[in-house]
Amino acid sequence: MLIFIARRIGTMVLTMLVVSLILFLLLEINVEGVAIKVLGAFTSDQQREIWLEENGYFDPLPLRYARWVGNAVVGDFGESVRFKVPVSEILLPRIWSTAVLGFWALLFASAIGLFLGVIAGMREGSKLDRTVSVGSIVTTSVPEFASAPLLSALFVFYLPQTIGWGLPGTSSMSSGFDWVQLILPVMVLVLYDFGYIARMTRASMAEVMMTHYIRTAVLKGLPYGTVIRKHALRNALIAPFTVIMLQINWLLSGVIVVEFFFAYKGFGSLLLEASLNQDIFLIEACAMVAVFVAVATQTLADIGYTYLNPRIRFS
Repeated sequence: MLIFIARRIGTMVLTMLVVSLILFLLLEINVEGVAIKVLGAFTSDQQREIWLEENGYFDPLPLRYARWVGNAVVGDFGESVRFKVPVSEILLPRIWSTAVLGFWALLFASAIGLFLGVIAGMREGSKLDRTVSVGSIVTTSVPEFASAPLLSALFVFYLPQTIGWGLPGTSSMSSGFDWVQLILPVMVLVLYDFGYIARMTRASMAEVMMTHYIRTAVLKGLPYGTVIRKHALRNALIAPFTVIMLQINWLLSGVIVVEFFFAYKGFGSLLLEASLNQDIFLIEACAMVAVFVAVATQTLADIGYTYLNPRIRFS
């Protein structure tokens, strides 16, 4: 087990290095372009050359890459062109904000998806199964840029006029953290996300329920609830576990639409703002954080397989 974990961590580090090299070559191999993005298009050639020399951009490319990686490891991505402060001062609070939003969205989406998927898989072909399947397909077919306006029209404009109660239409947290302002963004994410988990859980649960050991346990007279909890559920959760772990990466970097629509100051809106303003150092930091989360969650998913089903062996 320890050897497997060490291999996965080694693969994770190697992946990070490969992606960092590609990112570095794409964004920093053209030193003149870097100087223009940082200093502006109306600076003189002499000003750019002075800045490039002061920041070591005339050093050999391998040395520049090694220095860039070393600084990234300790969290030093330079100074934001847009905000004029170190990137870490902006990045960390935004990551935390998205982590709060993502935690509640993933918690509710996983709970709803697993519950509906399990009960649908237990009764394959029933009306309940068909209802859950159709509902999951419908919700996952409606993207966030469509569901966000629809829910806002309902909870921000229609309900306050009819029953005198509604939800805030923005989540800027301008007056401090407010749980109420999280409801609509979380609702949009859950509405789009739980269907994936429900469908995967339903398919996995239906397959497990048809296996010989489940039929044998039922024929032996074991209580149906015991068969589900101790025999079926653990094996059925392997596939949904993969989906849930993959959603963590999506919730970090894929919530740009939701955060922008509700004016939520998170990682997704920061990445969008950095791209629109060509903030090269902030873009690099956001990209590396997103890659780290992606490979880390995938590594945790692989390790989690062995705990859900110890019979699984990795070569």
